[in-house]
Amino acid sequence: MSILVAVALLSGRKSVVEVGFDTTIDELRQRAQPDLGTGVSKLVSVAGEVLPLTITVAQAGLQQGDTLGAIVRRQELVPSRGAFALLRANGSVLTWGHPTYPSYGGDSSSVQVQLQNVRKVSASSCAFAAILDDGSVVSWGDPESGGDSSRVQGLLRNVHHLAASTAAFAAILGSGSVVTWGNTHRGGDCRRVKEELRNVKHIEASHTAFAALRSDGVVVTWGNSFHGGDSRRIQDQLTDVRRIQASGCAFAAILGDGTVVTWGDETCGGDSSRVRHLLRNVQSLQASYGAFAAILSDGTVVTWGNSYHGGNSSSVQHELHSVTQIQASGCAFAAIRADGSLVTWGDPRCGGDSQHVQPMLQNVQQVRGSWGAFAAILSDGSVVTWGDAKQGGDSSGVEPQLRNVQEIQATGCAFAAILEDGTVVTWGHPEHGGDSSHVGAAKIGDLVARSSLAPREVHLSYNCIGDRGAVDLLQVGTAPEV
Repeated sequence: MSILVAVALLSGRKSVVEVGFDTTIDELRQRAQPDLGTGVSKLVSVAGEVLPLTITVAQAGLQQGDTLGAIVRRQELVPSRGAFALLRANGSVLTWGHPTYPSYGGDSSSVQVQLQNVRKVSASSCAFAAILDDGSVVSWGDPESGGDSSRVQGLLRNVHHLAASTAAFAAILGSGSVVTWGNTHRGGDCRRVKEELRNVKHIEASHTAFAALRSDGVVVTWGNSFHGGDSRRIQDQLTDVRRIQASGCAFAAILGDGTVVTWGDETCGGDSSRVRHLLRNVQSLQASYGAFAAILSDGTVVTWGNSYHGGNSSSVQHELHSVTQIQASGCAFAAIRADGSLVTWGDPRCGGDSQHVQPMLQNVQQVRGSWGAFAAILSDGSVVTWGDAKQGGDSSGVEPQLRNVQEIQATGCAFAAILEDGTVVTWGHPEHGGDSSHVGAAKIGDLVARSSLAPREVHLSYNCIGDRGAVDLLQVGTAPEV
């Protein structure tokens, strides 16, 4: 027996889908997308409840003529070391990076036909992997960095989550098991712990190792033992783990009692003995390449690891109160306080010194870091940048375009911002994604022709800042609602 269920957008646009009682909510979501003309991430009942994608129409209690609300998928920017992938609202993917460095993953032409109905994108240093709506995976970029998943393609079914080291990927399947591929010395081979990888709910990665958190609070690690891939020395302490954070070469885990356990390279934060007595009631962790920063329940901050990478915050400790969020560049930290002010520390060359822009850093909402610079979104949607100009610390060439900014992401040396109208603005090193001119009209037209869900319009302008800071303004809006 089948029934008709409507899926509606706030605009009033509606798709009526014929479904059986054994149809899953995820199948209903996918079938409604073509008529709605945009990607849908979630469905909401009349009572305002977000429906789990795995349950059936019968389990959701749907009846003939019911109407569900649709939560439209947001555009997402995902960076590799030197390229960007833009997951658009219609489920297609647009990539760019310098044309002489295709191994960064900026050239997805070989798999572009497959990159439809994409749910999520993840990146290693030089490759990307995308989860499609049917739970399969498409990968591209440097084969040695996980861009070639053909060896395990038959196992990549019902994939729920992806994590990446610098050169390998790990996929969590619906069963809670894990599939890995890529460089075997950087976590691409998990056979040593395969039997332990069950009921996995989350995975974090350092540059060359992985740490999987199981539903029972136990952590399983593999990959480069010097970078956290072997946790046997402190395994008895890794119980009731709530969250994991990775630096470049080490891991830190928050336990249920608010204390922290660390392992991996001692020079990269793997040894927290100096501050262990201070690590109480820890709420969250952030990491640069070689250091960690912990926010405590009272809003203060504790740091450890390489002092040149932000592991020593003594010079600003008196300012680190009422902290709500911390982000990192390669060698520095930026902390947002409750009043919207910002405190920075670490290597001045990597954004650890923000004195010259401090008067502008008011009402900060979000911060992102490249390897050597930071970009902050203010409450009015404008952006302030500082740090190494060659790594995105100078956005003066695109400052007029940086209005109503919603999100910023960064590669190693460049930034990309999504504006409220879907515009993407890039700046920084052209060979690391700061130049998006390679997704010009011809290429975008080719992409649109392959997709029934075309962008509204595409506008492209190009400027050069100095000799390194190429800038691009790219309009990639979603399909219009009619």
